[in-house]
Amino acid sequence: MAAHPGHTAPRPAVTTASQPPSSLDYYLVLPRPGDPDPATAVGGLVVEEFTREHDQVSTGLDSAGWTPATGWWSSASLSRGIRTDPATLARVVPTSRAQAEGHYRRLGGGQLPDEAVLRSYFLAHQPIPTAAPLRLGPAQPPAGYRERRVYRVLFAKDLHPDQVTSLRAGWRTPVDATSTSAASGHLETNVDRFSWELRRVGHTRAWALDVIVLLGTAADDVVGSALSDLTRVLRQHGLIPVTTERFS
Repeated sequence: MAAHPGHTAPRPAVTTASQPPSSLDYYLVLPRPGDPDPATAVGGLVVEEFTREHDQVSTGLDSAGWTPATGWWSSASLSRGIRTDPATLARVVPTSRAQAEGHYRRLGGGQLPDEAVLRSYFLAHQPIPTAAPLRLGPAQPPAGYRERRVYRVLFAKDLHPDQVTSLRAGWRTPVDATSTSAASGHLETNVDRFSWELRRVGHTRAWALDVIVLLGTAADDVVGSALSDLTRVLRQHGLIPVTTERFS
């Protein structure tokens, strides 16, 4: 992954304090076909974070990339290219912070900076256009709930059949689920209900997770936690989130 003609990030001191649970998204960058050392399984890292409205709709994306040759750098086109350029998309693999730390150390970067420092590398913001929610489905929530919301989280890359099988098992998808849904699930608490379906969209070139939320509470953080958990599961299966939209 060559240096991008964007903004080069500074090199602040690495923090050695204990790190909080990861809230950023981490990706491994594989070498280009024909690179001099094909034995090098990972050539660099990308770190990202979405910005969101209070209701969890995506408004933008910040990112920074790192390679041993370039250090940390940031460009608004970095994350856009990951999602729109097939060659770049094929070289980027979602990972955890723990795995990113190991590769960063192996590639000579030392200790991976904590997330507050990594955010200081986000020097070029990529806006995501937003619009007022479309009204899909009934305007009024069912009895016992105060609000009904519908979200769609779009993803790039593809899933292998065994990954779909794993999702269906983890989400306990009914065997008689509709043919338009690859996997589905639901979660109920004492006051809220979440149900979701994963399906192909865009002539099978992308995936969409459609989530129906029935709220008995007034807390947006309940929605944010559920959407984050679902997105994290799909990242663990290899998909790359593109945006979160709201339809009601």
